[in-house]
Amino acid sequence: MKRLKIGLIGAGNMGGAMLQGWISSSAALPADILVSDADADKVRSAVRRFKVKAARNNQDLAARSDVILLAVKPQLMDPVLQEIAEKIGPRTLLISIAAGVSLSRIEKGVGKKVRAVRVMPNTPALIQEGISALSFSRHVTVQDRKLAVRLLNAVGDTVVVDEKIMDAVTGLSGSGPAYVFVLIEALSDAGVRQGIPRDVATRLAVQTVRGASGMALKSGRHTGELKDMVTSPGGTTIAGLHALEKGKFRAALYNAVEAATQRSRELGKGE
Repeated sequence: MKRLKIGLIGAGNMGGAMLQGWISSSAALPADILVSDADADKVRSAVRRFKVKAARNNQDLAARSDVILLAVKPQLMDPVLQEIAEKIGPRTLLISIAAGVSLSRIEKGVGKKVRAVRVMPNTPALIQEGISALSFSRHVTVQDRKLAVRLLNAVGDTVVVDEKIMDAVTGLSGSGPAYVFVLIEALSDAGVRQGIPRDVATRLAVQTVRGASGMALKSGRHTGELKDMVTSPGGTTIAGLHALEKGKFRAALYNAVEAATQRSRELGKGE
């Protein structure tokens, strides 16, 4: 059986996370992975670290790959697609992780029908704890779908969504880790303000977020019910929650997701 050849265009942080996930999970062999990037140092680093192969250029990579993962910035997507278009065959599967870039834009950039997958991963993929949302073009096969899910499962969990909500997914889970890091930083700062040493405050904040997330994932209970389990009548937690409501904590998160969603739409239009 022919071994799958995978090409990666863009060897930055997310591209590197994909490489690490594929290799550590045996989703692909290093010898079957080609890497290309405008920054030659990034290619050399990927070759040295993961033992993958360097392509001469994007066209060389496209000609030799069954699957091409496009890990480039949204602003660079159109020229990259135009560059590799003539090398993309009818059986080539394109997987894009560029924020805001629609499946129709990918097909337009290639200039022909193409089997394409639009993905929004997030940075916890760097430690194989990411969540990736996938949408499929009308030309992908059942096997294409299974393959795309398998490749993305190598860096965490996956969900399949309708493309019309992909910008909102970007605003929630794509940008979400940054919101959580701000939450951790703020909790740590608050602890320091109350006299807790910085290292202890940060450790308490990080583990609290980690533990609460684990409960939400594993308990099967609604988050409102989990919140109520911590909240005693007239106790400390309800006092803290009241302060969050006064500070419009929920509204701030609503606004953050909305702003990031809108920016994803703008990026999709090339703005």
